Amino acid sequence: MERVVVRCVPLESKLTISFTLEGSHKHMLRDQTEELGKVLARIANNFIKAQSKSKKSRKSYSKEAAEVAGPEVRLYFNDDVVAEEVTNFDAWQDGAVLHVGEHKYKVERNHPTFTTAELPTSLLSGFPVCPKLEIEFGDLKDCLFKWYKERSPNADTEGQDSSWIEAGNGRVFTPSNSDIGVRLKLKCTPGNGSKYGMAKELVSAGTVEAGPGACTFDNRHMYTNKVTDDSTVRVVSYNILADIYAQTELSKTVLYPYCAPYALNFDYRQNLIKKELSGYNADIICLQEVDKTAFTDSLSPALDAFDMDGVFRIKEKQHEGLATYFRKSKFKCIGQYDIVLAEALKTDPLHGVVLEKLSTNPTLKDKVVDRSTALQVTVLQSLSDPSKTVCVGNTHLYWHPKGGNVRLVQMAVALRHLTRVVTEDHPGAALLFSGDFNSSPSSGVFQLLSQGAVSEGHSDWASNGPEELCQMELQNPLQMQSACGEPAYTNYVGGFHGCLDYIFMEPRAFQVEQVIPLPSHQEVTTYQALPSVSHPSDHIALVCDLKWK
Repeated sequence: MERVVVRCVPLESKLTISFTLEGSHKHMLRDQTEELGKVLARIANNFIKAQSKSKKSRKSYSKEAAEVAGPEVRLYFNDDVVAEEVTNFDAWQDGAVLHVGEHKYKVERNHPTFTTAELPTSLLSGFPVCPKLEIEFGDLKDCLFKWYKERSPNADTEGQDSSWIEAGNGRVFTPSNSDIGVRLKLKCTPGNGSKYGMAKELVSAGTVEAGPGACTFDNRHMYTNKVTDDSTVRVVSYNILADIYAQTELSKTVLYPYCAPYALNFDYRQNLIKKELSGYNADIICLQEVDKTAFTDSLSPALDAFDMDGVFRIKEKQHEGLATYFRKSKFKCIGQYDIVLAEALKTDPLHGVVLEKLSTNPTLKDKVVDRSTALQVTVLQSLSDPSKTVCVGNTHLYWHPKGGNVRLVQMAVALRHLTRVVTEDHPGAALLFSGDFNSSPSSGVFQLLSQGAVSEGHSDWASNGPEELCQMELQNPLQMQSACGEPAYTNYVGGFHGCLDYIFMEPRAFQVEQVIPLPSHQEVTTYQALPSVSHPSDHIALVCDLKWK
């Protein structure tokens, strides 16, 4: 029996009815309160038109249409005819049967349906292909997937028999070197429990291309090939280099002139990022410099396939921001407390003392409040032990080499805000604070985090000369430790290398079980510096396993 697909949502005024009649697809948009009889009459009229067009040219259509007898169109439910006075909302029930002459259609009301189904544009051998899928009335974990590849290049367009051969199943497919030069096809069927909707077939726009070979993260994956148990949390912090920055003329000609132009394109880099992140099997991932479209169209669809859910905080004035992902089978999000640091400084009484002292130097104050730096704060609860909660802070501080004074103020605001979350909003929550702090281990920011205080005499207060000098003593009530220590560098570009990225944790709640070794210096410099064809960013991801105490 053929199918008629009905979408009917109570809060909407319209419903849609989709089916195939005489070889032509029909998609009807009708009022939910309309009487059924009007729709049935419309279907009968469509049938007449379809038959008339098949017999005569469009020129003589109207005359012929008058000679064609209309079919009997009825809707049955439980073998009883549905009265034509019944509203569409009540008439089109799941399991009803539509009769159009000799044709019969089974009604599928609000069955699982893909509202978005797309394959990525760039396909590399050895790298996971993750379709972008959004579903209505269903669950992606209940969907069916079947992958195909062309038997030979252009086989499908040349009309060869059996041009597609089955290549795998599962939501993610990783092509091999033998697939280079051929297109991929995915047949995906939306599901919800044992109920399935209409399948979609997606064919890749391009062919599989050769991958870069060995990547900087391949050896690191040997330490992370399994998901941790409930006693351990694997954390990643990574500045992935926003596309809006990678594509500037400055980046191409001054910052990264050594990087092949194609390797700076996000279509290429996203393959590396997705493979790298999925291979870490992390429980919590904090990303910086995430383009909004990258979050929605690339990273989230891919990481969702690997059991990760994510939240995004865009940076004011920019099109990039912060993303925090967490493993859905281990955590649920129970609170978000994001702030823009400058706005919080100006408006939240919590930061009144800092604002008062900062106001003694209007030049520095203007510089601080003009920054769009955000702090993303996500509180997660363990599913296996609800008494365990973790507050995840994620930020990307001011970048300028002479901006140590600005970063100190930003960190002071961030720490006060985080302290309030873990003492007032979620008392006892363990704190993880990750990000690109743009601060070396000798900086005031690192000292404030690791030692709990910065004196008014610290050299960072004078980092940009006497005009911006504003000395104050800062305190950090939280005892914190750099989980990955002090690496020689986490950022390596042609003109600079240094440690700028950190994962800070509370020793009262966690102990470091494992720090995943960074790539060797030889791996980092194979193509001179970062980014490169084998590494997607100018930063290196920090990865560590933390054991609950």
